[in-house]
Amino acid sequence: MHPRIEDYALIGDEQTAALVGMDGSVDWLCLPRFDSAACFARLLGDEENGHWRIAPEGAGRCTRRAYRPDTLVLDTEWETDQGAVRVTDLMPQRDRAPDLVRIVEGLRGEVTVHSVLRLRFDYGSIVPWVRRADGHRVAVAGPDSAWLRSEPEVRSWGEENATHAEFTVTPGDKVAFVLTWHPSHEPRPPLVDPFESLRHSVADWRAWASRCRYHGPYRDAVVRSLITLKALTYAPTGGIVAAATTSLPEELGGVRNWDYRFCWLRDSTLTLGALLAAGYQEEAEAWRDWLLRAVAGDPADLQIMYGLAGERRLPEFELPWLSGFAGSRPVRIGNGAVKQLQLDVYGEVMDTLSLARDAGLPAKPDIWAVECALMDFLTTAWRQPDEGLWEVRGGRRHFVHSKVMVWVAADRAVRTLERYPRLDGDLEGWRRLREEVHREVCELGYDPERNTFTQSYGSRELDAALLLIPRVGFLPPDDPRVLGTIDAVRKELGHEGLLHRYSTEDTAVDGLPGGEGTFLVCSFWLADALHMTGRTEEARELFERLVGLANDVGLLSEEYDPVSGRQLGNVPQAFSHIGLVNTALALFGTEGAG
Repeated sequence: MHPRIEDYALIGDEQTAALVGMDGSVDWLCLPRFDSAACFARLLGDEENGHWRIAPEGAGRCTRRAYRPDTLVLDTEWETDQGAVRVTDLMPQRDRAPDLVRIVEGLRGEVTVHSVLRLRFDYGSIVPWVRRADGHRVAVAGPDSAWLRSEPEVRSWGEENATHAEFTVTPGDKVAFVLTWHPSHEPRPPLVDPFESLRHSVADWRAWASRCRYHGPYRDAVVRSLITLKALTYAPTGGIVAAATTSLPEELGGVRNWDYRFCWLRDSTLTLGALLAAGYQEEAEAWRDWLLRAVAGDPADLQIMYGLAGERRLPEFELPWLSGFAGSRPVRIGNGAVKQLQLDVYGEVMDTLSLARDAGLPAKPDIWAVECALMDFLTTAWRQPDEGLWEVRGGRRHFVHSKVMVWVAADRAVRTLERYPRLDGDLEGWRRLREEVHREVCELGYDPERNTFTQSYGSRELDAALLLIPRVGFLPPDDPRVLGTIDAVRKELGHEGLLHRYSTEDTAVDGLPGGEGTFLVCSFWLADALHMTGRTEEARELFERLVGLANDVGLLSEEYDPVSGRQLGNVPQAFSHIGLVNTALALFGTEGAG
């Protein structure tokens, strides 16, 4: 049976990440960065596309697994007829080269353990040349080189283009494997001590988690989400990728398969707010600084997403040799939506920089000049149709959420000048813009017969992003139009108590066949909206259900199918975990802040 998306746990070193299945197989790993080509791509194909499995001989899925509390160190255990064994997986903070450390420990009886390492560079398409050198197995193909060693050394051999090892452990026995990647033209990097790496990793993660200021209900879920966001951060730049994977399907067997290993501006304000509220100012500042570097340039060229260091070219192409997760093709690398116009990102950037300024993050030169340039562009550009928050591929429209976020940009610019009058700016012009956008949205984006805002001007379709209207301050929570929109969105986009982001029945909107699951962050937004409008008990019930949709180690993907009970989409999804943190802080913040 093909693994499920929820079968995977994440390990990482804040520059890349690996997915470990319940059978003890590492099925996804891109080296040296999140967006590099994978050397293990079984996740999107089969065993011949690369994986590394360590498990008791003849065993299947593990008996139990868990992260060590407040860490990203994963323990996987098997109970067999012969005894019990544990495999501990981690990626220590790198000095220069990335290392994947796997430590096998005997717990009970005498257990024979088998390791199969099948390296396949370039997304499972290249079989490397493997040789022995200095007690290592060395795999080389083109620019890639990987070194495997064990401590103590165990018997290993090559078979069917894979490296096998077999050994027996009894209680207290430990065998550590270390896989190290480096560019093939460079000498082998210094060796890491796997057991010291484990001790340091546990201590470092727990020290980081202890900084969390939230101590209310569901603290474990909040801390797990924050650790996940930290793991999705590219430490050298502060950018946070949307997910660690590409092409995990939004519909099993469907074509809605996208590459999420990049940094989206749509997440910026919610990300910054979550980090600041939870007590992680250093990470918030790094994210703000990444944002500033990424958006620098002509405001007309502002993109909806960027690479880990702010790269702008993210060309989309397909990998025909990969069969896709559960047969879901095509497998895509890069993301063509990078070329889209999404006016909402201007509001996200302005809102983020305003929040950072009000939170007291250290000022940076030219921040206000960047904001003024963005506003100068929006003054005329806001009238254009765009592709909207959800990156639809069915053509541009006047999306209501996009116009609301233009209003947010103008509102934050006005508020900044009112609070800091020594700054220069077109205060009266931006006030007029704010009023004009507000008036147009209320006239053209609102359906008085149904008492709801709509997805786009003149449309009868709805959009879960409309739930953000009270959150961003466009209208107060008790406005009848807000209350009507919440009820309409819940009724028309609801499915088994969760929310779709929009209807996929009209293919003219997103231009794609098939459907998708309920969108988890939208369900968190519903909880927020219910809470803001005084329906806190309903909000808490929904939040509790959403927390329960995480897998056994607390990870959330992008979407969920409540009928099959399956996670869908890329995993772990930063947007989903940001939603969890922000909703917990909204619902329990006053009683949970420490």
